[in-house]
Amino acid sequence: MKKRLLSVAAAAFFGMALNAQQIKFEEYDLPNGLHVILHQDNTAPVVTTGVMYHVGAKDEVKGRTGFAHFFEHLLFEGTPNIKRGEWFKIVSSNGGQNNANTTNDRTYYYETFPSNNEQLGLWMESERMRHAVINQVGVDTQREVVKEEKRLRMDNQPYGNLFTTIQKNLFTNHPYNWPTIGSMEDLNSAKLEEFQAFYKKYYVPNNATLVVAGDIKPEQTKKWIETYYGGIPKGTVYPKDFPKDAPITQEKEVTATDPNIQLPAYIFAYRTPANKEKDAYVLDMLSSYLSNGKSSVLYKKLVDQDKKALQVAAFNQGLEDYSIFAFFAIPMGQTTKQALQSDIDAEIKKLQTTLISEDDYQKLQNQYENQFVNANSSIQGIAASLATNHVLMGNTNLINKEIDIYRGITRQDLQNAAKKYLNSNQRIIINYVPEKK
Repeated sequence: MKKRLLSVAAAAFFGMALNAQQIKFEEYDLPNGLHVILHQDNTAPVVTTGVMYHVGAKDEVKGRTGFAHFFEHLLFEGTPNIKRGEWFKIVSSNGGQNNANTTNDRTYYYETFPSNNEQLGLWMESERMRHAVINQVGVDTQREVVKEEKRLRMDNQPYGNLFTTIQKNLFTNHPYNWPTIGSMEDLNSAKLEEFQAFYKKYYVPNNATLVVAGDIKPEQTKKWIETYYGGIPKGTVYPKDFPKDAPITQEKEVTATDPNIQLPAYIFAYRTPANKEKDAYVLDMLSSYLSNGKSSVLYKKLVDQDKKALQVAAFNQGLEDYSIFAFFAIPMGQTTKQALQSDIDAEIKKLQTTLISEDDYQKLQNQYENQFVNANSSIQGIAASLATNHVLMGNTNLINKEIDIYRGITRQDLQNAAKKYLNSNQRIIINYVPEKK
């Protein structure tokens, strides 16, 4: 009874937090196609200005991968009005912070300033959009930076190319086939004029969403936006008509090597629906049930109780066109791949034939409500959520409604998704093993 009372109290607490956290915003388009989202919150003197461009690694072509991520670095090189090397100095000397990040589907740049520097943030992002300087000096400098990042984060990191291996084998036609950071060969061979053409093609107002969140006066903000962005010429936005991959209908097994590891990893990967679809949310919840935390099903069985795995996880990577659901396991001691595979398959079978318990279901709901609150607990988090929901999900108001999708997922939905997507004939098995010396 005590446990039940605690879960009811937790649900009541999260319900109050969520109801208090309705995030108000307004959105509109400039004549040049720039989508604008404004969120006013005057509780703290802080403003985040972010621009999300609908360009990611999938917009590249074979032989010229890594461009979108390259621009994450290149567009800090400066503009005619911001000298080379001055971008970060301007931000820090005005009490701000800034960053950028790239995925397969989009690139996001942002600054967070004290609210008395809101105008500065708007001006800087308009400079980046209007006339970023892309010259040989900047390209040569950032090429070495990106190559070093690739060595540090992937090529010299244990299991650093594991996700790249999953992408390469799950996608054969769709450009999710390559990693966001690209290949060394492509980075080395790309020419200046190719970077300039990429900028002109994708970094245009009608391929961008501007979000301004925090301690703002909306009417003043709108005037500044019109001043700085209104005159930027509209570009041509090309349809995202990417080649499709045929469904996987037969289990396939591949082997990849890594010179930086001593223990193998075994991956069981499935291609699943795009992150706009309800089943993508269901699969996300399934991955949490299986391996989120030490009390999760796979961790408790394979790591804690049976001591068969050093690490085990089920993860769901939501993407705009497809998603990736994968199991990952590193064996402990003499445990064989077959033993791990049998145990993982047994858990899948259990999901397909038996509803999860009411207690486990309620725990999942509490986890997702907690995540939802935390994701939007800062102005930076709110700005990123607003932009992401508009650009990738086509619905800015998911910032308020996404939790309702998770709340609407039933135990039967979880079982149905396991039956529909997690069958052995729908997967790629990857043996990720140490490279022989």
